[in-house]
Amino acid sequence: MRLPCAVFLLAAAVFMAAQPSHAQPPQNLKQQRAVRGKGVPYSGREDAMRFADEVAARDHLDPRWVRDAIGQARQLAVVARLMQPPPATFTKNWNAYRSRFIEPVRIGAGVRFWDENRATLARAEQEFGVPAEIIVGLIGVETIYGQQMGDFRVLDALATLAFDFPASHPRAAERERYFRGELESFLATHYANRTDPRKPRGSYAGASGMAQFMPGSIAKWAVDYDGDRVIDLTRSADDVIGSVANYFKGFGWQPGMPTYYPVAFDTEKLDLETLLAPDILPTFTVQSMREKGVILEGAALEHKGPLALVELLNGGEPPTYVAGTENFYVITRYNWSSYYAMAVIELGRAVKEARDRPQAKTP
Repeated sequence: MRLPCAVFLLAAAVFMAAQPSHAQPPQNLKQQRAVRGKGVPYSGREDAMRFADEVAARDHLDPRWVRDAIGQARQLAVVARLMQPPPATFTKNWNAYRSRFIEPVRIGAGVRFWDENRATLARAEQEFGVPAEIIVGLIGVETIYGQQMGDFRVLDALATLAFDFPASHPRAAERERYFRGELESFLATHYANRTDPRKPRGSYAGASGMAQFMPGSIAKWAVDYDGDRVIDLTRSADDVIGSVANYFKGFGWQPGMPTYYPVAFDTEKLDLETLLAPDILPTFTVQSMREKGVILEGAALEHKGPLALVELLNGGEPPTYVAGTENFYVITRYNWSSYYAMAVIELGRAVKEARDRPQAKTP
């Protein structure tokens, strides 16, 4: 997803090398439900009520409605704790991260989702240019196709992060501004739709639905793709598929372009420091990459756009490297993590291969 989403931008707004930005932390549902309904309400907070008045004036909303909505939000200490960055001793490990998503349960659920929604996926691919396997991969990584959409009340999560974002976080001021914007978007959408902002459930970061869109991304990118005049990202697979495709198209997805190419290195020429400096932002031409010691072959040699050398750490083992294209970068606009993008790509590919695999015939 902010980061731009979620997603939405969602992404939400924390780096998590061990889980997607909107995915739930490793708690079971009983533990998650235990946090519901607890916490101090914001009705007595002067800063929260002042923000309510500002939102009402800025967005032309009924001040009493906004005050009442924010006043019913509750501060959840667990949400603030979950926003803390990983410890400095944390070591990223692509192989471990990958194993959480490219596994039989998700692949099987992905095959069923694709089979049940193949016409909609084909329509979205035709209209937006985003391959079905990318859409399927993302929804699978985020929520296992709606099986794990989160059990936090979105209003509580957003209010907690808007007014009580942990001050010890290195990007506290920036993240607080971001979540205040998401809370404002969330309230404006519910006011316009005349829906109850207390009802939606989602992740601890305030993302919701099958694809875990943040409120700002819902407002900007979500579409009614089943034609019922209602955007429902929780129950309508059509709306989810269309919205994910629209999101990627909005961030510049280029139909027909691969997401990455394999690479090898000429160790005598390799300038790894320069190649990794732009991080995952596509910066280098094919020629400039080759001059800096990257060996590209086949279709990669014909690539016309910029590339990025993507490094995926593997704990104590050697890193994995690929040449990421502009489409790889688009996936990271959903969640600013190259590990996340690769998980989406590889899960989608695994689901596609499982669907295409001939079923064993019994004699």
